[in-house]
Amino acid sequence: MGQRRMRRGQLRTWVWGLVLLCLGASPALAQSLSKQQMADFLANARIVSSKDLPKGVTRPVRLTLSDGVTTHDAVFSTIQEQIPIMRFKNGRTELDFVDSYRYSIAAHRVAELVGLDDMVPVTVERVWQRRKGALSWWIDARWDEEARRKQKLESPDAESWKRQTSRMRVFEQLIADTDRNLGNILITADWKLWMIDFTRAFRRSPGLAAPATLNRCDRQLLDRLRSLTRERLRKAAEPYIGGAEIDALLARRDLIVARFDQLATARGEALVLFD
Repeated sequence: MGQRRMRRGQLRTWVWGLVLLCLGASPALAQSLSKQQMADFLANARIVSSKDLPKGVTRPVRLTLSDGVTTHDAVFSTIQEQIPIMRFKNGRTELDFVDSYRYSIAAHRVAELVGLDDMVPVTVERVWQRRKGALSWWIDARWDEEARRKQKLESPDAESWKRQTSRMRVFEQLIADTDRNLGNILITADWKLWMIDFTRAFRRSPGLAAPATLNRCDRQLLDRLRSLTRERLRKAAEPYIGGAEIDALLARRDLIVARFDQLATARGEALVLFD
């Protein structure tokens, strides 16, 4: 009888594990992986299933990966477009328009350099179905920013939310992300903010698109911006961005640092900088 109960228990465990695999759910082990382990998993784990995603103009695909121990989902995007003159519906025109999966990989690497990789999912380059693309760790979000606003939800920790959005605005301006829309700002159940989809970032303009959005900054983030060098950027982000993108990013960095220095002098550090 005891052996029979043990077999039934083992069977239930096996069946539940199979259900998790079929659903693309993540075992607890996935939550304890380091960033490097996540990157290795994305680069090497077997792709066991795929599903088209309804959102996103870049036509992303949701993939389920497994290495036999960990099972987790990821988003795969292969967008690679270059248009000499891009005319948007709102009347804006952009010369030498680029929409590239490579920028999502570069964004993660830049986020690591400035200490914001806890807001940008791990992303690697991978080939699937004979196409190169960016493969990003799946974020189990409760809402995107559009849904949060429609439901009129507010974080239970208002100050933490303000600090997260301040960091996001700095990163958005740093990498010249022209498509930080409400649908690619994700929020988990514990009110952690994540940025996804950077295919229209890294514009070559040296100016800030919206400097007025920069009112507060994390002290550590500001210090990392000050110490960012061309060589560190080149080593981390090439070949996904080139010299022109790096030069423009560093020019924007200088403007961001100067703005916060001026604000801290005018308003006082306590109102501008936070830990």
